[in-house]
Amino acid sequence: MAAAAASLSTPSTSLLPTRTSAPRLLRRRSSNTLPRAIPCPRPKKPPPLPLSCAAAAAPTHGPAPAAGTKAAGSWKDLCSLNAWVVRDYRRLVDSVGALEPALRSLSDEQLKAKTAEFRTRLARGETLADVQAEAFAVVREAARRTLGMRHFDVQIIGGAVLHDGCIAEMKTGEGKTLVSTLAAYLNALTGEGVHVVTVNDYLAQRDAEWMGRVHRFLGLTVGLIQAGIKSDERRSSYRCDITYTNNSELGFDYLRDNLSRNKEQLVMRWPRPFHFAIVDEVDSVLIDEGRNPLLISGEDNRDAARYPVAAKIAELLMEGVHYTVELKGSNIDLTEDGVAHAEIILGTDDLWDENDPWARFVMNALKAKVFYRRDVQYIVRDGKAIIINELTGRVEPKRRWSDGIHQAVEAKEGLKIQADSVIVAQITYQSLFKLYPKLSGMTGTAKTEEKEFLKMFKMPVIEVPTNLPNIRVDLPIQAFATARGKWQYVRAEVESMFELGRPVLVGTTSVESSEYLSDLLKARNIPHNVLNARPKYAAREAEIIAQAGRKRAITISTNMAGRGTDIILGGNPKMLAKEIVEDSILPFLTHEPPDIDMEGESTSHKGLTKIQIGPSSLGLLAKAAIMAKYVHKSERNEWSFGKAKSTIAESIEMGQTIGMEKLQERLAEEFEMYPLSDAIGLAYLSVLRDCEIHCSAEGTEVKTLGGLHVVGTSLHESRRIDNQLRGRAGRQGDPGSTRFMVSLQDEIFQKFNLDTEWAVRLISRITNEDIAIESNFVVNQLLGLQINAEKYYFGIRKSLVEFDEVLEVQRKHVYNLRQVILSGDSESCSKQIFQYMQAIADEIVLQNIDPQKPPKTWNLAKLLDEFVSLGGKLLSESFEDIKEENIQSALQQMHGCGSVKADSFALPNMPVPPDSFRGIQKKTSSIMRWFGICVDDTSKKGRYTNTANLLRKYFGDVLIATYLNAVEESRYDDAYISGIEREVLLKTLDALWKDHLVNMNKLSSAVNVRSFGHRNPLEEYKIDGCRFFISMLSATRRLTVEALLHYWSSPMESDEIFNTGDQ
Repeated sequence: MAAAAASLSTPSTSLLPTRTSAPRLLRRRSSNTLPRAIPCPRPKKPPPLPLSCAAAAAPTHGPAPAAGTKAAGSWKDLCSLNAWVVRDYRRLVDSVGALEPALRSLSDEQLKAKTAEFRTRLARGETLADVQAEAFAVVREAARRTLGMRHFDVQIIGGAVLHDGCIAEMKTGEGKTLVSTLAAYLNALTGEGVHVVTVNDYLAQRDAEWMGRVHRFLGLTVGLIQAGIKSDERRSSYRCDITYTNNSELGFDYLRDNLSRNKEQLVMRWPRPFHFAIVDEVDSVLIDEGRNPLLISGEDNRDAARYPVAAKIAELLMEGVHYTVELKGSNIDLTEDGVAHAEIILGTDDLWDENDPWARFVMNALKAKVFYRRDVQYIVRDGKAIIINELTGRVEPKRRWSDGIHQAVEAKEGLKIQADSVIVAQITYQSLFKLYPKLSGMTGTAKTEEKEFLKMFKMPVIEVPTNLPNIRVDLPIQAFATARGKWQYVRAEVESMFELGRPVLVGTTSVESSEYLSDLLKARNIPHNVLNARPKYAAREAEIIAQAGRKRAITISTNMAGRGTDIILGGNPKMLAKEIVEDSILPFLTHEPPDIDMEGESTSHKGLTKIQIGPSSLGLLAKAAIMAKYVHKSERNEWSFGKAKSTIAESIEMGQTIGMEKLQERLAEEFEMYPLSDAIGLAYLSVLRDCEIHCSAEGTEVKTLGGLHVVGTSLHESRRIDNQLRGRAGRQGDPGSTRFMVSLQDEIFQKFNLDTEWAVRLISRITNEDIAIESNFVVNQLLGLQINAEKYYFGIRKSLVEFDEVLEVQRKHVYNLRQVILSGDSESCSKQIFQYMQAIADEIVLQNIDPQKPPKTWNLAKLLDEFVSLGGKLLSESFEDIKEENIQSALQQMHGCGSVKADSFALPNMPVPPDSFRGIQKKTSSIMRWFGICVDDTSKKGRYTNTANLLRKYFGDVLIATYLNAVEESRYDDAYISGIEREVLLKTLDALWKDHLVNMNKLSSAVNVRSFGHRNPLEEYKIDGCRFFISMLSATRRLTVEALLHYWSSPMESDEIFNTGDQ
């Protein structure tokens, strides 16, 4: 502690240099001269209390640097493409503004009628561009009437950016959620559906309820997709004009639809499920989550017993002796001693023995030991290892690591081993969102990744100006020799800010570090709230963030606090009012204690000023509590805590929609004996008014003190993630400050193989290791390290995308084929089967002949055997007496033949195809197949090509005609026949596609080894992947045809087609 205090007393860069330099910039600007760099002496660094005071006083002088920066930057704007683009959007803003007075004079019904008017105009041939200005003006007016929020001019620009299929970069607090209503409404007018995609269920539900009021007011339908809802609800939500969902639910719905066995199971808008999407936090979805594919998998229990054994072996092996670690690429290599040691323990001669493979399990156990740390990558809850998303800090219960890693982690922790996963369907977010003809996104941090967005998605990033100047002060990075010194200094800075009364948000990178800092603050009796992936904290995320801007509020958070909810100085009055109402009424509605895992621990209010509730609000709360008590007594069954809380939430939502005056009227009329919902809604609105007064006054006080102070405790692997944390302070022109503190022992240095131990030892010898190091050299080195990390991970993502593009083409082909089979009529299924049969006949023929050589040299005996074995009983009788000589004789007679009848062709002295090509459609089909054979340019050409084509035509006709004859003789109705065909087509395709995915995943790992032979892994993957895919399609056709022929040869013996399920 003394060391930490001493470190605060040592020189440290503060806000004072910013204050002293700002007027100089202003004076130079006012004298009409360009600012130039002026060398100034490094100021002496003040002790801790003046540091905090300087930070507190900064907002008074904060606008000065902003103005100076803007003046200096105006010349840069002349050369900035972004500035010219934004200037061009100003014309739209002017058009929207000009329409506002006329729209304000309209009644609600007249304003709603504008939607029908726009749709009529679009139907008559006008484009979205023609109605854009009017539509935006209508949305702005509707938002003013329903939400009490009017779009700023910069938000109109943001809406236009989204409509143009670009990424709108808008700083935190600039109202991205409201911006999305503009583009969503305009594109929903076409009736093809708009998807607004968020990063989690909470934000999707909040936006659907909140922004949905605008759309519903204007006559549009709004849907919501949440985890756990039924297929019927999903289907109706996707049929709405605007659908709110999160990225994972959208991806899994797409994959599940492409595993469906009948079209009644489909939930999306087929055949065109994708039209236009607005992706919130687009950088998180497409870049941060881009490396993790969405997988739907089956189970395989065969190797479950090997994981605990491998975990024991991993405990015995020592790093540096038995294995080596590469942190940067998360790779582990066994040494010769390690291999020998493992083989002795296991009693095997070869870890890589195909009949007794142990290598994969041992390597996974070592990775689980080294790279997967409890409370960093995962937490253990209810006997399960649950993944923590390292970028958002949130737990993801439904996600599991693939390739046996999750089972290895479970074995390490001594948990029950869940079955291995076998991939059934997969897709990356990049591939998923490329399916949209028009895609847009919004975020606060995307400019640093603009090149990647342009390269991967053809989406430029447009920086939308802030509504008010940003006066946040970003203090220089401070580096420490040791992690201990860094944490002590963080604790001291938080303590000094707490004494001043400033709210503080501390960003950490893991559950472990957030709880370590929490223990340090508890030792100093500093009240605070922790927000991390643990259920007791995560369940209260919204409530904790709502209080993070209050006076003396200290919040320690993982990256969870970086997204979704604004930190309002003085507190969020709506969340605080809801909390007060719940605390007052819940005890009277239910006696069931809250589930900590579901509801979380109660938020700490220690150190915060008490909210003064007026007498009228107290009276309404008491009245609502009495009604709740009587309702509880009148109910026979005890209310659950969840039911009571949802009742209060619905009453609050209803109160906000109806308004105080109507609620008072309804209560006065007393339709019910105990109008509980109305009473709760009225009490909430009254308390909300008190909270707004309190939060406004406290917010003014916090601004005077200096606003929110953000402390970052480690640099991330991307500047964008750090900027997200910085963006929590200084929203909407508020004052604020940020400071990042790092130590040379942080993981980022270890991961990129930077040996910093020598620097730690050197600093410890020269001076106190707990002293902050500040210099431009250190800062530049750290930022350079971040840029190198960004380049490294961009290379990984680029490689993954290039590899995935190969699978993407194949996936599109398979899924399009599935939809044709699934959604088409019986004719389309039959047509597909005829194509398969002709293709199989072609393969059999072309594999056994050479058009450049005479028919005498052809392997006709093998051709005949393959063809007859394909048809089984249906063909064996017809071709029983047919020999190679018969085919040779028939071909000699046909050689030089002038013309043939395509719809009734047969080789001389060969079995005649059954007369099944009756009717115009079947005759046309036969003729078109002959035409396709004649124009086929993929097969080998030669002198005897025409003879080969006749052979292909004959065997194709025999196969198809025999099949049609067998189907006709079965006497089943068309619906049953179509069902059998569809079921066989889908089951065969799905089974082989699943095997193909497994093979492609193995191939992607195997091709990297070929780089040692100076071969390009990507090119090797493309070549072998294409070969695998062609083989899969060929096997699909052959197995489908074999199954159908087998079924119709004895339909009563083949009911297993419907009875067997996929494993």
